Amino acid sequence: MIKLATPEQAAEKEATRAAYGATLTKLCAEGEDVVAVEADLGESTTTLKFARANSENEKRFFECGIAEQNMIDVAAGLSLAGHIAFTGSFAVFGIGRAYDQIRNTVAYSGLNVKLCPTHAGISVGPDGGSHQMLEDVALMRALPGMRILVPADYTAACKAIEIAAKTPGPVYVRLGRAKVPAVYAPESELEIGQANILRQGSDVTIVADGVEINEVLKAAKELETKGISAEVIDAFSVKPLDEQTIISSAEKTGHVVVCEEHMVYGGLCSAVSEALVRNHPVPCEFVAMQDHFGKSGSFEELLMHFGLDSHAIVEAVEKVNSK
Repeated sequence: MIKLATPEQAAEKEATRAAYGATLTKLCAEGEDVVAVEADLGESTTTLKFARANSENEKRFFECGIAEQNMIDVAAGLSLAGHIAFTGSFAVFGIGRAYDQIRNTVAYSGLNVKLCPTHAGISVGPDGGSHQMLEDVALMRALPGMRILVPADYTAACKAIEIAAKTPGPVYVRLGRAKVPAVYAPESELEIGQANILRQGSDVTIVADGVEINEVLKAAKELETKGISAEVIDAFSVKPLDEQTIISSAEKTGHVVVCEEHMVYGGLCSAVSEALVRNHPVPCEFVAMQDHFGKSGSFEELLMHFGLDSHAIVEAVEKVNSK
């Protein structure tokens, strides 16, 4: 069951990374055998909120220093000892720098390790292109057995971390730095392998995830003033992807736009394209990073500069509907 946030709830912006330490603390209090492994960035990832909550949590926190590959291997060992191991750091380090360990230690053996780095995508903002991880979903999606969740807001991030804890095997949860409006009401229930239709429409299907969901919802309102009815789907679960919901919507609307704060290659754009070409090919457009690295700037500036904001989505819809 999902329920959209009220206007009052949506006005309260929060970063998805803020859900990390808080949800780990909640899971531990509920009796889940979670441990947190960090690589010198616990303040930013909010893992330290978990560690500082009480003396029991402090025993469950493992600081590896600036050694992301070791962080993954420590988490792997803890998982083999029966714990539900969560790893932090920033996505560019916790995924990019540690990819070999994720592939050959965690994924290859199907270990119960949950990769939850923060600061993914261009929402890192002023840190610039060197720190704006835009290939992470593609890297994780290519690994056999890896599940991928990309939450749109704080509530979805809390649910994603809870799902990861209760799903055996490796899971990647993509978390961001920028504060974003609430999309879901706190009582919403999200599921792995399930996409959520946030808005019914008849003229075009817009599939998105993460921070792009808010931009898509803004675009849908603008499109309505232009006489275009957009169906909005949150592909919260990128892998496994809810292909049936997307295909059914495409059969109804006949046009699809896919939006993600990620490289256009290998992520949600590719996943949706693959599903459609196998089952129901329709004209598609893609709002994503187009084969270039990010830049330093505010999150809002970067969304506009790279064509990821609501105006770019409106233009993509108008283009695809003309085909």
